[in-house]
Amino acid sequence: MPYIAMNNFQVSADQAEQFEERWRKRRSFLQDVPEFEHFQLLRGDEQEGIVHYVSHSTWASKDAFIDWTHSDSFVQAHRGDPIPKGMLQGHPQLECFDVVHIAD
Repeated sequence: MPYIAMNNFQVSADQAEQFEERWRKRRSFLQDVPEFEHFQLLRGDEQEGIVHYVSHSTWASKDAFIDWTHSDSFVQAHRGDPIPKGMLQGHPQLECFDVVHIAD
């Protein structure tokens, strides 16, 4: 069964557009990673000047995700321009899940 890794970001609403643009322009280096399935950046509603975003990646297995976190591809994907001060409200929060059921 697949494995899901999600990073939760709390972004200042006045910088939400810039946050999304950073993701659009970012090289993820995921396309050639073994057992990577797909990626989505999700935007939630704005509440009290904060927009909740989730980076959602699907992997063939937990081991595939862990292997990626120890790879050169991971290092390259996370290298680059630092996030501008004030864009994020707190640190990203990682949540990971084993898929236990997929509906038809």
